[in-house]
Amino acid sequence: MKNPRTAVFKLLAASCLLFAAIGARGAEPLALQKVMKDLERHMQTITDGIARGDWDLVEKTAPMIADHPKPPFAEKRRILSFVGTRLGKFKAYDGETHKQAQAVGKAAKAKDGPGVTLAFQHLQASCNNCHSEFREPFVAHFYGKKAAVH
Repeated sequence: MKNPRTAVFKLLAASCLLFAAIGARGAEPLALQKVMKDLERHMQTITDGIARGDWDLVEKTAPMIADHPKPPFAEKRRILSFVGTRLGKFKAYDGETHKQAQAVGKAAKAKDGPGVTLAFQHLQASCNNCHSEFREPFVAHFYGKKAAVH
């Protein structure tokens, strides 16, 4: 070895590159991300059902929103830890979403188009309220980046 300083420098440089490459990969997506994508897809299905007056489709899809899957226990603990003192608000938003999705399904079962539309507006508002308060800090905390706008 010609120069020990050069060898140490090369080792440090290689280590920095390795850690930078690992960090650039980003955080693995939480299971909640899949839940949210599924909810988005269900919301779109309901929108399509409302547009076509397909109340059976709306009735069938509403419970998929009302009773959406929860993240695994360990992930749920991480999320609740992040939410912290705002836990009551976070749970209230989820409860409101559940309630409004049930109202959408009930109105669809009754073939009540105006009722479905009104309940769906309330459902959208409950989603939007939660996202307005939690999405950006959540994405920044868990993924280290700014939330993408949908």
